[in-house]
Amino acid sequence: MKKFILLLVGCFLLPFSLLAQQGGMWIPSLLEGMNAKEMKSLGMKMSVSDIYNVNKSSLKDAVPHFNGGCTAEVISGRGLLLTNHHCGYGQIQAHSTLENDYLTNGFWAKSLSEELPNKNLEVTFIVRIEDVTAKVLEDTKGLSSEMDRASKIEKNIANLVKNSAKESWQENRIRAFYEGNQYILFVVETFKDVRLVGAPPSSIGKFGSDTDNWVWPRHTGDFSLFRVYADKNNRPAEYSKDNVPYVPKHFFPISLKGVKAGDFTMVFGYPGRTQEYLPSVAVEQIVKVLNPAKIGIRDVVLKVQDGFMRVDNGIKIKYASKYASVANYWKKWIGETQGLEQSGAVALKRAQEEKFQKAIAKAGKSAEYGNILDDFAKKYAAIRDYELSVDLYSEFVQRNVALLSNGLRVLQLQNALLERGEQSFNDRKKAYVTMFRGVFKDYDLKVDKAVFEAAAAYYIKTMPKELLAPNMQNIDVKAMADKLYGESFLASGAEMEKVLNLDAKAFQQRLKGDVGVELVQGIINHFYEKVYPTFAELNEEITALQRSYMKAILEFAKPEDRIFPDANSTLRVTYGKVAGYAPKDAVTYDYITYLDGVMEKYVPGDYEFDVPAKLRALYEKKDYGIYGKNGKMPVCFVATNHTTGGNSGSPAIDAQGNLIGLNFDRVWEGTMSDIHYDPKICRNIMVDIRYVLFIIDKYAGAGYLIDEMKIKR
Repeated sequence: MKKFILLLVGCFLLPFSLLAQQGGMWIPSLLEGMNAKEMKSLGMKMSVSDIYNVNKSSLKDAVPHFNGGCTAEVISGRGLLLTNHHCGYGQIQAHSTLENDYLTNGFWAKSLSEELPNKNLEVTFIVRIEDVTAKVLEDTKGLSSEMDRASKIEKNIANLVKNSAKESWQENRIRAFYEGNQYILFVVETFKDVRLVGAPPSSIGKFGSDTDNWVWPRHTGDFSLFRVYADKNNRPAEYSKDNVPYVPKHFFPISLKGVKAGDFTMVFGYPGRTQEYLPSVAVEQIVKVLNPAKIGIRDVVLKVQDGFMRVDNGIKIKYASKYASVANYWKKWIGETQGLEQSGAVALKRAQEEKFQKAIAKAGKSAEYGNILDDFAKKYAAIRDYELSVDLYSEFVQRNVALLSNGLRVLQLQNALLERGEQSFNDRKKAYVTMFRGVFKDYDLKVDKAVFEAAAAYYIKTMPKELLAPNMQNIDVKAMADKLYGESFLASGAEMEKVLNLDAKAFQQRLKGDVGVELVQGIINHFYEKVYPTFAELNEEITALQRSYMKAILEFAKPEDRIFPDANSTLRVTYGKVAGYAPKDAVTYDYITYLDGVMEKYVPGDYEFDVPAKLRALYEKKDYGIYGKNGKMPVCFVATNHTTGGNSGSPAIDAQGNLIGLNFDRVWEGTMSDIHYDPKICRNIMVDIRYVLFIIDKYAGAGYLIDEMKIKR
C-alpha cells in the first residue's frame, strides 16, 4: 500500500543542522550541490562525476541490479560479480542435491567450464538516467479525475518508453518519484546469462542464520560469486555455450587497507521500498495493528517448518530458501516495531505535523493544503480493518501455504481459459507445468499440512470477523486439513501434472470437484467482493492525498532541505561514516567484529553456529595471509549508511572509490529506518572485503579468482 508522505523538511520542521549528513537515498545523477558538499565534508576524495557519468566509465557501471531484488558489483575485467550469499541462495539451492550439497559444503568452479548456468537469473546495468517529468505530466494539469489522470500519464509513459533514444539491445524504463511529482527515465541493459562461480558453505555464508539475522555484533561471511556472460559483441544474450565473460565498463578495485571509526563510506545499490515519510496515524497503525498480525502468522509458520527441518535433512534442503525468506521479514517487523516504540516515532511525527500545519497557515495555503492531515486521519481509520485483511490474505493464501497458493495459480489458469480462450489456456499450461515442478521440488505434504493447520487457526482468530470468508467460519481446522491433503490434487505434484495435461473441458470439470479448489475459490471470491473493492477505493484516495502533500512539501522546500524520494528499487547512493552505537543504557557496540567472535559463538553440530574444521584450523594457526591485521581476522563492520531491502549485496565503497565491504543487513534496533531514521542507532552491516578474500583464498583455495581482481594493499 502506498503511503509515503514527506515530513522531514528542514525549513519549517527540523533545523537543517540536525539532519545534515544523516540518512537519505539519493539519485546518483543528481548529487551535484548539497550532496557533493556533504560527501566531501565526510571525507570523500572522489568527484560526483566519478560516481555517475554518461560520457565515460563511472562507479554506476559496476553496480547492477541482481535478479530484481538485490544488488551486485563487478570486481574483475572478466565480469566477475560479488553479491550476498543470501541473494544467491536460491541458485545455490537449485544446484544442490543430497549427493552434491552446495548449501552445506560450498561450491567453487575451478574453471570457466565448471561455472553453473542459472535459469531465469539476470542482472541489469544502468546506462543513462534522465528526468522526464514535464513530458510525463504533459496535458494532465486540468484533469480532476484520478482515473483520467492516471490514464493520460500511462499513455505519455508508453510513448516515451517507445520513442526515447536507446540501442536495440537496451530497454527504457520510467519510474515515479515523490509520489508522482517527478518521473525519471532509466536506459538499461539486462544480461540473462549469469553463472554461479563460488559460494562458501552456509556455515560461513549464513553463519548465525536466523538467530543473528538483523542483529549486531555479526560474524557472517554473507557473499557469493557469479559471472556475467555476453555474446561475442559484449552485448546481452540468452544463455549459450558460445557466450564469453562480459567485459565491463568499470569494475571495483579492492582495498585491503581496512576501516577505522570515522572513515567515509558509501553504499551504492537498489533499495527496494521505504515509507520514510508516513503520517503519525499510519505509523501508529503499523505498530499496533499491521505488524503484530504479520509477525504472528509467520511465527506459527516458522515454528512448524523449523520443527521438521531439524530432524530431516531432506526437508531442510527443500525448505531452506523458503524458511529464510519467511524468517527475514518476520524478524525485521519485530525489530521495526520495537524501534518505532522505543524512539517515540509517532510522537515525533505528530510534532512535525503540528509545525507543518502552522507553516501552511502562515503561508496562506490553508485552503489548498490545510485539510490534508485531517483527511489522512479519517482515511486511515476507515482503511484499518481492510488493510489488515489484505495483509492476512496475502500471508495465508499467497505466501505461506503451498496448497492455497497452488489453488490460486490454478484458478488464474482457469481465468485465462474463460477470458482469453483455449489457445491462451494451452500456451500457459506449458509454463505452469514447469512452474509447478519447481514448486513441488521444494515441497513436503506433511510439512505443508501442518503449516496449513497452524496458519488457518491464526488467520481465523485474527481476521476481522465481518471480513472473514463464510467458508472459513465455524470450521474444524484439523478435519479440514485431513480432507484437503487427503483428497485435493493441489497437495500432490503428480496429481497436479495430470490435471495440467487435461484438455480445456476436462480441466474445468476436474476443478469443480476438488475440495481444495473450492476452498480457495470461496476465500478469493469473498476477498474480491467484500474486502478489496473498499480497500482499493480508500487506497486511491490516500494516494491522491499523498501526492498533494508531497507537492506542498516540494513547494516550500529550499535547496538545503534534505528531501529525498522514498526507495523504489532504482539506483541510489547513501553515504555516512564507520561508527559503533549505543542502543540502550549501558550497552555500547564497537564498529567491527573479528573471527574470534565466530569461535566464541561456535556450537558443534548446530546448523546455525557450526564452524567448518578448516576454518577452525586456520584460526588456531592464525593463518590469515595478507588479509589479517595485527594477528586478527576482521569479519564485519557497521556504518551510518541509510539502507534497506534491495541493498543486500551493495558495494561498500571508501573515499577513493575502492571496494571495502559488502552490505548485507541492518542492526535490529535500527530496522525502523524504513519508516523513521534515527542516526543514533540506525546502522547498516557489511562483511569486510578482507574476510571475503580470506575465505576465497585461504579457506577455499580459490586463489585463481583473486588473480582476476585488482587488489590494493
